[in-house]
Amino acid sequence: MLRIATANINGIRATHRRGFGDWLTERGCDVVALQEVRAQADKIPDGAFGDFHVALDTGTLPGRNGVAVLTRRPPAAVRTWSGSALVGGPAEAAGSLPALEPVASPDHVPLSRGLGRFATHGRYLEVDLTDAPVTIACLYLPKGGLPAELQRPERMREAPDGGARYARKMGFMAAFSRYLTSTRRAAAAAGREFLLLGDLNIAHTRQDLAAWRRNPQNDGFLPEEREWFGQQLSPRTLVDVVRSLHPGEDGPYSWWSWLGQSFAKDAGWRLDYHLATPRLARSAVRAEVDREFRGVRLSDHSPVIVDYDWS
Repeated sequence: MLRIATANINGIRATHRRGFGDWLTERGCDVVALQEVRAQADKIPDGAFGDFHVALDTGTLPGRNGVAVLTRRPPAAVRTWSGSALVGGPAEAAGSLPALEPVASPDHVPLSRGLGRFATHGRYLEVDLTDAPVTIACLYLPKGGLPAELQRPERMREAPDGGARYARKMGFMAAFSRYLTSTRRAAAAAGREFLLLGDLNIAHTRQDLAAWRRNPQNDGFLPEEREWFGQQLSPRTLVDVVRSLHPGEDGPYSWWSWLGQSFAKDAGWRLDYHLATPRLARSAVRAEVDREFRGVRLSDHSPVIVDYDWS
């Protein structure tokens, strides 16, 4: 059995204070993909990654983004868009941080045109597992915004930007779609299954958003975003694993606002995904969302865990 989790932790320091380290110890995962680490290496708390090996791309934007993949054994390969990553083994002393060493991590496929501007932002990282023929990809897709024609200052928390954030996200998505096809095919050519994990900042269908009636003109649920998401899926390329295990129900949601009663009422969004090549997807036997740990939310997102009957 291979237990794999993805979690947007919204800051390693904040989630560590809420008990993330104990969750790592107790949950029994073999692989954990993290988004929004939001800390440079020297700011990561001691013991933050438990007894896992870690591959980390913090990016160059202080306090923003950052992705990591934690594994039980050292990865066979690490790849990033920037060409470098930090890697480390389990801490030698309890409660200490493993020494993170910079390593070259060149990509194995050309970076699609349009992704170069994001290469140093800490949004994507791949590892090849040592103990299974699987490539793990970790993605933090930009949140985006509204196109200019939908922006209404009285309804927005952020200042209108003329659609700049929207254009940035749509450009990323168009370029990433081409890249995703290339890297998935490269994994197949190497005899590996491919699993994309991460916060995609899109609720794909009405089942993925509790208040879907109120949100057709909000970022994260725009028709063009949802259409793009659907284009990444097919029975022959990538499968939404959690939806395949929960085909007839709303959710399970993975993000809730800190405001109001959204969490208590389970008025959430499903933004965090496992997208797997078909053979790996068919091996999935259980999917869960850890809404809380010991009665505490680890982040505004919750970990999404899937058990794969893979050996």
